Amino acid sequence: MSTWITICDTCKREDWAERGVPDTDGARLAELLEPMAEAAGLRTRRVSCLMGCTHGCNVAIQAGGKLSYTLGRFEPGAEAAAAIVEYAGLHAASETGQVPFRQWPQGVKGHFVTRHPPLPES
Repeated sequence: MSTWITICDTCKREDWAERGVPDTDGARLAELLEPMAEAAGLRTRRVSCLMGCTHGCNVAIQAGGKLSYTLGRFEPGAEAAAAIVEYAGLHAASETGQVPFRQWPQGVKGHFVTRHPPLPES
């Protein structure tokens, strides 16, 4: 079963307009995250909204039959992208999707927004 990193590419941090950058913060994070995820054997997809606007930049870590997590409040930089990919790799290696706190990369601590149980099989 593949682990997916779903990236909101419309996320804008509060100061986005003032910074005058052409790309959204979510799109900038996606551009950094996608090649790192591919190199780690993880799948990515972009979506137009994860409805976590007050938590931008948002990503969801998901895999069939496992706990899913939404993370947000990231700066759209290489350090955040690397931490997300590292955490997603740990999620992929976990039978349930739960990763012990002591194994979390420092870059994801404080960024968890929601946790969802796996969908029932029937």
